[in-house]
Amino acid sequence: MTLQPLAYLNEEFLETAEARPIRILSEYLEPLRRFKEQKIQDTVVFFGSARVDSRERAERALATLRARGARDADLHQTELSKTSKALEWARYYEEARELARLLAVWSTTLQSENHRFVVTSGGGPGIMEAANRGAREGGGKTIGLNIRLPFEQDANPYITDGLRFEFHYFFMRKFWFAYLAKALVIFPGGFGTCDELFEILTLVQTDKLSKKIGVILYGSDYWDQVLSLGPMAEWGAIAEADLELLHRADSPSDAFEQLQGHLIAHHLEPATAQEAAAPGIAKTRG
Repeated sequence: MTLQPLAYLNEEFLETAEARPIRILSEYLEPLRRFKEQKIQDTVVFFGSARVDSRERAERALATLRARGARDADLHQTELSKTSKALEWARYYEEARELARLLAVWSTTLQSENHRFVVTSGGGPGIMEAANRGAREGGGKTIGLNIRLPFEQDANPYITDGLRFEFHYFFMRKFWFAYLAKALVIFPGGFGTCDELFEILTLVQTDKLSKKIGVILYGSDYWDQVLSLGPMAEWGAIAEADLELLHRADSPSDAFEQLQGHLIAHHLEPATAQEAAAPGIAKTRG
C-alpha cells in the first residue's frame, strides 16, 4: 500500500490556493531563521533603479554604439543620445557603490556580537548591485532581497552567501525591507523606487515604524525634477513636520556623514534584552 504523503510534505497541496497562508508564513519564518543564524541585527537599505549601469559597462556600450554609427549612417541619433545619458546616469552606480563601501567599513569596526547596519538591497542589477558590491568591497556582510518575476530578475553576484533571499510575494519582501531597517538611502529610480519610498514614509508617518528611521534622498539633480512634496504640506495633505522625514545628499561622503550621525545618535544605545533576543522587534508595531 502506497503511503499518503504528510500534508506539509505534499508539494501538490503546497501549490494550491488553500495553502497560500503557509507559503506567506514561510516567507517570514525562513528569512527570520537565516537572519538569526547570521547574527544580523539591523540594516541600512539602498533603493534605486535597476537600469543604472556601472561606468565601465556604460562606457563600453557607448564606444560600441559609436563604432557601429561610423559604419551605419542610419544609426538613429536618439539611440546615441540615450546611451550617452546612460553614461551620465552611471555616476549614481559608482556613488552608491562608494557609499555602501564606506558604511560597511565603518560598521565592521563597531563592537557588537551581531552585525550592525548591514547594507541591504533588492538583490538585482543597477543600484542594487552597486550597493551589494560596495559593501562586499568594504568587508561587510550584505543582503539581497530578490523578487521572483516572470521576466527573471537574476540576483547579482555580490550578495553574501546565505543572505540571498528569493520572494514570491512583494508584500513579504517589503516587510523584510522595513523590519530591520534603521535607515534608507533612495537613489534615482522609477515607479518601484517611489513605491518603496512612500511605503516606508507612510509606515513612519502612521507610527507603524519607529520615527528614528533615517531617510536620505540621494541626487538632487534627479529628485528636484521628479519629487516635490512641499505642495502636499501647503494644501494640508501632510504636516509640515512630515517634510523633515526626508534628508538630501549629493555625494557619498555627505550621505555617509548623515547616516553615521543618525545611526550613532539613535541606534547605538545598549540593546535591550528584547532587541537582543529578536532583532528588529522593538521598532515595529505589531
